[in-house]
Amino acid sequence: METLKEKNKDAKKTTAMKVSGAEAIIHCLLAEGVDILYGYPGGAIMPVYDELYKFQDKLTHILTRHEQGATHAAQGFARVTGRVGVAMATSGPGATNLVTGLADAQIDSTPMVCITGQVTRHLLGSDAFQETDIIGISTPVTKWNYQITKAEEIPEILAKAFYIARSGRPGPVLVDITKNAQFDELDFSYEHCTGIRSYNPVPKPNTEAIDAAAKLINEAKKPMIVFGQGVILGQAEDELKELIEKSGIPAAWTILGLSALDSDHPLNVGMVGMHGNYAPNMLTNECDVLIAIGMRFDDRVTGNLDTYAKQAKVIHFEIDPAEINKNVTADVAVLGNSKETLGMILPKIKENKHEAWHNEFKKRYKIEFDAVIKDELHPTKEGMTMAEVINEINTASGHKAVIVSDVGQHQMIACRYSKFKQSKSNITSGGLGTMGFALPAAIGAKMGAMDREVVAIIGDGGYQMTIQELGTIFQNKTPVKIVVLNNEHLGMVRQWQELFFESRYASTVMSNPNFVKIAEGYDITAKKITDRKDLKATIAEMLASKDAYFLEVRVEKEDNVFPMIPSGASVSDIRLK
Repeated sequence: METLKEKNKDAKKTTAMKVSGAEAIIHCLLAEGVDILYGYPGGAIMPVYDELYKFQDKLTHILTRHEQGATHAAQGFARVTGRVGVAMATSGPGATNLVTGLADAQIDSTPMVCITGQVTRHLLGSDAFQETDIIGISTPVTKWNYQITKAEEIPEILAKAFYIARSGRPGPVLVDITKNAQFDELDFSYEHCTGIRSYNPVPKPNTEAIDAAAKLINEAKKPMIVFGQGVILGQAEDELKELIEKSGIPAAWTILGLSALDSDHPLNVGMVGMHGNYAPNMLTNECDVLIAIGMRFDDRVTGNLDTYAKQAKVIHFEIDPAEINKNVTADVAVLGNSKETLGMILPKIKENKHEAWHNEFKKRYKIEFDAVIKDELHPTKEGMTMAEVINEINTASGHKAVIVSDVGQHQMIACRYSKFKQSKSNITSGGLGTMGFALPAAIGAKMGAMDREVVAIIGDGGYQMTIQELGTIFQNKTPVKIVVLNNEHLGMVRQWQELFFESRYASTVMSNPNFVKIAEGYDITAKKITDRKDLKATIAEMLASKDAYFLEVRVEKEDNVFPMIPSGASVSDIRLK
């Protein structure tokens, strides 16, 4: 195989050779540049694992402690590297345990290929042991899926799988492979997929739309940019920065767009959405031109669509035609990859400053700082706030760490107060809001970026959903840093219960175990702090460690995250308390 790989490492097609289907799968992965994958073995995928054993020097398999953990680890790897993440599982429950990760990757546009084993072809439909129709189950949560029943299908289908997963708007693909197809032999050759008939992943930009968008931008008096993850996926960070600096337009971000633009950039005006910053949310309904770049107008961003930016002309830069006019009607739709379309519009944009308009953002930032930020970063009360913990981690790491957050109050605080200087630094579950995402995703992120500090920020609730992945850290000696912000509640649900359900805390109080002892059981250095006087030194110790480190921080039990746009309300109805 080494000779074959060396000879064909730059070729689009390999020479034919006789191999089993299982071995063909390994050759396909190697041909696609895969060097690490995550999974959990079982009967229907065992032939592939047998081949993996033979190729350990070329392909690293990470045994997670649950198949869901494998998908989230693959997501973390994909998000920090920009490459396709790979996960593998057996049939039946192994395959169904992938579904949450698939759904998460689908809505957050994460490139991932999942390979599942399946019962032998002649047993399909017979309710055989561990047979589940994973194709039917996964169809709504994948970009594409396919069941292979013949060995000779393997090279073509896996080539398509990787192409579809990474092209255009990325997403997850599942390939289900029957056991007979893994055992049977084929004449193997591999040709990379470069196109599929009727599949147009990147629409060709329309020059008339570019011209119309440039005209609106140049004539605008109060323009505003909202950028999302499409900038990162399109590798358009430089073009975005150049557009902002040339046009002088204030730019806000969605949570998945965070880190595409330096957090300290003077034209970066903060986060939009339910727990976003006061200024960009309020001024969304005062701008005259709203320029959306690589974002999909999620309901957590827009609030009530009937009152969202009705005064503004809307320009939508988007790679996926299905997102155009889905939620917000665009006056000008600019289809295409963001790097290409922003590059095309840049020469047409006039230089501007918009100083008076910028002052409106500064005034509202001062309102938010006085009402919220000041007390969160420099609290006078005894208990620690999540914000001061996040701020200390950012400061101590020089704003260079990859922050992997779970879902809940701590997620919103992490996004609000993390400051980044490098793209692909904020990894979180956006659209699906998957509790339990952060711990396995941090493992994958660290394996994809060993030269960077990776810090998982997790609540006490979400942590216990995938706590078993401490075993993956232990076995692989993965030097991730884990910070659990423990308020002994399902914090975000509790906040809603306080504000909208008359403080009836139904099933949100958490009786937690001794997290430190659990971490120490996995040979992970662990500490717990309850007093802010210990915060700075302990975080410094954690970041200085060359090994995995667990830190539990007891924070205020009933702190709420503000600002907040109540569900179904207008962005103008944002509350500061």
